[in-house]
Parts: sequence; C-alpha cells; structure tokens
Amino acid sequence: MKIQVTADLLDGLVLALLNREDYYGYALTQEMQKAISISESTMYPVLRRLKKEGYLTTYDQPFQGRNRRYYQITSDGEQHLEQVYKMWTDYKESLDQVFIPDKEHDLTHKNDIEA
Repeated sequence: MKIQVTADLLDGLVLALLNREDYYGYALTQEMQKAISISESTMYPVLRRLKKEGYLTTYDQPFQGRNRRYYQITSDGEQHLEQVYKMWTDYKESLDQVFIPDKEHDLTHKNDIEA
C-alpha cells in the first residue's frame, strides 16, 4: 500500500531539498526517490510549475560537453517552503494524536479490556 503524496507536500519536499543545495533534474529525482516513489516524468512538470510560480530559478553548467540545468530555490520559494512545512507539521501532529495514543488513554483502555 502506498500513501498518496499531495501536490503541496510534493512541492515542499522539492523545495526542502533545494533549500539544502542546488540539483539538476536527474539528481533531484534520485534524491526524492530516497523518500517517496516518484518518476522523472512526474518530477519535471513539478519543477516547471515551481519555476513558473517564482519558487525556483535555473542556471546551466557544462558537464561532459553538455549543459546540465540546475534548480535553485528563490526567496519566494523559501517562504513557500516555510508555509508548507507549517502545514505539514500541523497535519503530522493531528495524525500523531490518533496513531500514537498517550499513556493515560492507553492505561484506561487497557483497564477496560481487563475488566
């Protein structure tokens, strides 16, 4: 079973990686695949959209006779990353309340079962 990744979360993951360092597309896809299942055919439209929205910029660097297009986060991208991260932490905390019961609830429920 796979949990679906929303567009907002996908944007956040891309921006988080680019906040650490600049990547060219293939390397960024490889890095993303360490966390989620994503293909290059999915990644490039995301990168184009993020660039169009002003969250990324690009530059080319020569590599073995070809140019590699690198993606770099912008200040608007950093602000958007902060918003997505806040949404993610709020969402995670609400899910953790369900998935990770507190000790008091655990003991109460356990006593109900034993009675």
